Amino acid sequence: MIFFLLFSFIIAQRLVELKVARRNEKKMKARGAKEFAPEHYKWIVILHTAFLLSLVLESYVKGFVTSPFFPVLFLLFIVLQGLRVWTIRSLGMFWNTKIIILPNANVVKKGPFRFLRHPNYVVVSFELLVIPLMFNAFWTTVLFTILNALLLLLVRIPAEEAALSQQSDYDHQFSATPRFIPQEERKHSKSPPK
Repeated sequence: MIFFLLFSFIIAQRLVELKVARRNEKKMKARGAKEFAPEHYKWIVILHTAFLLSLVLESYVKGFVTSPFFPVLFLLFIVLQGLRVWTIRSLGMFWNTKIIILPNANVVKKGPFRFLRHPNYVVVSFELLVIPLMFNAFWTTVLFTILNALLLLLVRIPAEEAALSQQSDYDHQFSATPRFIPQEERKHSKSPPK
């Protein structure tokens, strides 16, 4: 029962996000935005669809049993959803599942983007760990964590950062911002000359 409630929530959430992404795409393109590196988008869709199918199949084989750590994992899932909503709201019309960039626009540097370049990818990466672990779907956890990391690190993020660098003030705004792990802000003090 818990599995089906959570799975239904995830499916509904993804469908709403796709609707928001399509709406944002129309708004952005009406203002002159361009799509970059569209050839890899189908692989992202395939990866996430396969993840959901694998989750159902492995959970079914294991009897939809919840992990003994379910309460902690579920709490982490809730925190991730908060970060997901914060990220989407911070980007506003700039948020999308595709790489769609409005030339010469200032990049968003508010919300979680003050601390990370790619908070949405951090959320997705942790979800691919946390969601299957809630139902002891260890093979799904390992396989899709690796596949997602490869797709993000080797394809998606380089393509997105290259497009942002060419079309916006991304390099200037994010030169001191880490990609995935927030760092404590350090003040660089110059030592007095000797």
